[in-house]
Amino acid sequence: MGNSKGEIYVFNTLTHKKELFVPIEKGKVRMYCCGPTVYWYAHIGNFRTYIFEDLLRRVLEFNGFEVKHVMNITDVGHLTSDADTGEDKMEVGAQRERKTVWEIADFYTRKFFEDAERLNILRPTIVCRATDHIADMIEYIRKLEEKGYTYIIDDGVYFDTSKLKDYGKLTGMDFERLNESLKAGARVEFNPNKRNLTDFCLWRFSPKDRKRQMEWDSPWGVGFPGWHIECTVMGMKYLGEHFDIHCGGIDHIPIHHTNEIAQAEALTGKPLANYWLHGAFLVFGKSVRMAKSAGQIITVQTLVDEGFDPLAFRYLCLTAHYRSELVFT
Repeated sequence: MGNSKGEIYVFNTLTHKKELFVPIEKGKVRMYCCGPTVYWYAHIGNFRTYIFEDLLRRVLEFNGFEVKHVMNITDVGHLTSDADTGEDKMEVGAQRERKTVWEIADFYTRKFFEDAERLNILRPTIVCRATDHIADMIEYIRKLEEKGYTYIIDDGVYFDTSKLKDYGKLTGMDFERLNESLKAGARVEFNPNKRNLTDFCLWRFSPKDRKRQMEWDSPWGVGFPGWHIECTVMGMKYLGEHFDIHCGGIDHIPIHHTNEIAQAEALTGKPLANYWLHGAFLVFGKSVRMAKSAGQIITVQTLVDEGFDPLAFRYLCLTAHYRSELVFT
């Protein structure tokens, strides 16, 4: 990452090459990292990414940079499928534990930071919850609507990805190839009213037959924000329209981060971030990804219960390159 000249090089997913890090403002770094969806415990696969981001921050600070590190807490809007299908994960968690979504969010947010502390992960400069920024998201969607990037169908307000000529550039695929790949790999049925498979929901309407625990009034109807809009809005609110670094896991590349870029550049005409960094998965055996959806998770508390110091796991993560899969046995 660094060299004897004090230069720092990073692999930029956006350009698909290693680049010299040059901050927008001399001596300062503005960095946004996608935080947890707080409907359950974060597992050690999640924490591998947060350890990589913590190491990046420490290297930057060691080299004299002042780092403003922002992390979101997703406490609404993240559906069980990243591709805008399924139930809200927060509602699923509330049903599982027979609590309110607000209780679930508070409990698992607290547990996340307790586990992060056990792994010696620095607390972000700013931690921002999605539900504290609903008005900001509504205003942002309204501006996208004014610029002609949105349309309304039966279940919500959508972003028209065909309006951006370079949509999908983070993946290395163009708009047509991305839509074809989604069609070929579809495991769920897409809303047939969407103009393009890659279009995504900015504001989802509440069901007409029941009241959700988390829903808000908006110019388009009662509902809740999509997952992608929260990170764009909060990143820009706390770091500005154009900042230095955006981090996350490699699973964020094809949908979440691609859509963050689309929303931001549609409104501002500027790059959201100069450098996009992504960490690879922690896997079992032959590349079986650790995932809550598959029920294959090990938490920090699991390690403690088995007699391991959490810092031993941190050390394990540091023995492998962050862009290479790390096998956990």
